[in-house]
Amino acid sequence: MIPEIGHYALVLALALAIVQSVLPLAGAARGDASWMAVAAPAAFGQLLCVTAAFAALTWAFVVSDFTVSNVVANSHSLKPMLYKVSGVWGNHEGSMVLWVLMLALFGAAVAGFGSNLPATLKARVLSVQGMIGVGFLLFILATSNPFIRVDPAPPDGQDLNPLLQDPGLAFHPPMLYLGYVGFSMAFAFAVAALIEGRVDAAWARWVRPWTLAAWTALTGGIALGSFWAYYELGWGGWWYWDPVENASFMPWLLGTALLHSAIVVEKRDALKSWTILLAILTFTLSLMGTFLVRSGVLTSVHAFAVDPDRGLFILALLVIATGGALLLYAIRAPSLKGGGLFAPVSREGSLVINNLLLSTATATVFIGTLYPLLLDAIGGGKVSVGPPFFNATFIPLMIPLVGLMVVGPLLAWKRGDLPGAIGRLKVAVVLTIVVALATLWVQGVKPVMAIVGIALGTWALIGAVVEVAERVRLFRVPLGDSARRLANLPRAAWGMSIAHAGIGVMIFGMVGSSVWLTEKILLMRPGETKEVAGYDLRFDAQERVTVANYRAERGTFTLLRDGRAVAVLTPEQRTFPVAKMTTTESAIHTTLWRDVYVVMADRRDDGVWTVRTYVHPLVPFLWIGCTMLFVGGLVSLSDRRLRVGAPTRRRLPVAAPQPAE
Repeated sequence: MIPEIGHYALVLALALAIVQSVLPLAGAARGDASWMAVAAPAAFGQLLCVTAAFAALTWAFVVSDFTVSNVVANSHSLKPMLYKVSGVWGNHEGSMVLWVLMLALFGAAVAGFGSNLPATLKARVLSVQGMIGVGFLLFILATSNPFIRVDPAPPDGQDLNPLLQDPGLAFHPPMLYLGYVGFSMAFAFAVAALIEGRVDAAWARWVRPWTLAAWTALTGGIALGSFWAYYELGWGGWWYWDPVENASFMPWLLGTALLHSAIVVEKRDALKSWTILLAILTFTLSLMGTFLVRSGVLTSVHAFAVDPDRGLFILALLVIATGGALLLYAIRAPSLKGGGLFAPVSREGSLVINNLLLSTATATVFIGTLYPLLLDAIGGGKVSVGPPFFNATFIPLMIPLVGLMVVGPLLAWKRGDLPGAIGRLKVAVVLTIVVALATLWVQGVKPVMAIVGIALGTWALIGAVVEVAERVRLFRVPLGDSARRLANLPRAAWGMSIAHAGIGVMIFGMVGSSVWLTEKILLMRPGETKEVAGYDLRFDAQERVTVANYRAERGTFTLLRDGRAVAVLTPEQRTFPVAKMTTTESAIHTTLWRDVYVVMADRRDDGVWTVRTYVHPLVPFLWIGCTMLFVGGLVSLSDRRLRVGAPTRRRLPVAAPQPAE
C-alpha cells in the first residue's frame, strides 16, 4: 500500500507542478495578483508530495519490501542499514526521485524566503521552476517509475553494486544533486528576468545566494566523490578526467564564472547579458550531466546503465529547456542595456578575464568529453581522450587565472592601479620566490611544471592572507583598529579569502600527488618485508573474515620507518556472493605531508600476494583545500546580505501622538 501512496504522490506532484507552471505566469502577464499568489502554495504542495514519495521509497528499502522491483534490483536483506537507506538513490529510479525532491526544495525555499521579491518576478521564477518539475516528474512517471511491483516477489534482492556500499555514497550523491539542481534557481531567475526585460542590482542580489548555495553544494559533492574514488577504487588516484567526473566539473566551472559575473551586475550594473547567458548555460550543463549518466552512452563506475529511451527523453528535456531559454535570450538580450563603464585595469576588468578563462576552460573540458561520443555516434570510430589532453589544455588556462585571482581583489572598481596592487603584494611575491627556490633545491629542476605549481599555490595562499591584511590596514593603523576591522569584516569577504586560500592549498596537493607519486608493485607472502619509498613494509599475516553480506581476505601489514613501527595497515579483498563481485579495500596511513597507500590485489596459487603500494606526497593538502573551499562557500552564505539577497525592510519610526491642546 505504501508504494502505491508514493506513486500517487508523484502523480499529485505533477498536477501541482502544472498548476505552478501555468497560473502564476499567466497571472504575471495579466497583472492578476490572485493567480500569481497560487505559485507559493503550489510550490509547498509539490514539496510535500515529492517528500511523501521519497519517504515511501525509503520505507520500501528499509523494510526490504521485495515486492517492489527497484528494491529487488538494488538491495538485499543482509545489507547494513546505512546501505539500505543509501540504496534509495544508488540507482536510476531512486536518484531521479531525489533529483525532483531537491528541485521542489529549492522552489519551496524561494516561495518561503522570497517575500522581498517583486510579485511578478517571484511568480515567473516559480513558474519556470514548476516547468522544470513538470519535465522531470513526467520523465519519472513515464520511463522510471520506482514503485513498480514484481509478482511473484523473490525471497531476497540482488544486492547493491558493492563499489557503492561505502559511507561515501550516503553523502556524495545528495550533495552533488543539491548542487546540480540548485543551479535551476539561477536558470529560473534568468528566464524570468528575460520575460520581464529587466536585470538590475536587485536581481543580482537575489541570484547570488542561490548560485552560491548550489556552487557550495556542488563543491562538496565533487570533493566527496573524488575522495571516495581515491580510497575505494584501489588505484590510488583522485581524478582521472572520467566523462562523468567532467559532467559535474563543467557546471562547477561555469557556476564559478556566474558567481563572479553576478558581482559585477550588483556592484556596477554591467555584464547583464553575459550573466544571464552564464545562468542558462550553467544549468544546461547540469542537465547534460544528467543525460550523460542516464543515456547509456557512457560506461563508467558512476553511470547508470539504462535503456536509450530514457536518454532520449532527457535529451528532449535538455533541448526544450535550453533551446527555449536561448531563443528567449536571443530575442530579449539586446534590450538589456549595460550600466557603468570601466577601464580594462579595474576589478571589473579582472572579473571579465576571470570569466573568459573559466568559460574557455569549460569549453575545453566540454570538447574533450563529448568529441569521442560524437565521433562514435557518426561512425567515425572510437577514440580515447584522456588525461594527457586535459592536462595539456586545461592547466595552462588555470595558471593566469590563479595569478589574477590574487591581484583582482586589490584593484579598485571602475579604474584600478595595477602597479599599486602589485606593490601591496610584495610579501606574496617574495615568499613565492623563496618557496619556488626551496622546491628547486629539494626536488631538482625537473619537472619544471611542479615548481611552477608549488609557486602558484604559494601565491594563491599568501595572496589571500595579504588581501585580508589590506582590508584591515594591518601595520598602517594601530593594531587595535586593525583588530576591530578584522572583527567587523563581512562574512562574504572572509568566505572569499578562505576559498581563495583553499585553492592554493589544493594546488599543493595536486602537484605533490601527481608529480612526486611513488608507485611500487610487490610480490609478498606473510613474513616478508619490502622497502617502499624510504619505508619498510612488513607482511605480518593474512586471515579470512566473514561479514553479513561479504567474505574478505584481510592482510595485516606493519609500516616501519628506521626500524620503528609507525602504522599497522589492514587492506582487504572482499567477495560479495550475491552480486558475484570482488572488490579491494585500501589501507592508508596519513600524515600531514603524505599518504602511504596499500592494496592487496591478487593471490597466486602458491600463496604469494600482489601488493600495490603508493606514496602520495602532499595529498592531504588536497582534501584540506577542498574543505576550505567548501567552508568558504558556507561562510559567505552565512552573510545576511547574501543569505537573504535583499536589504531588510526597516519600519519608519512612528511619531508619538501629540497631546490634545
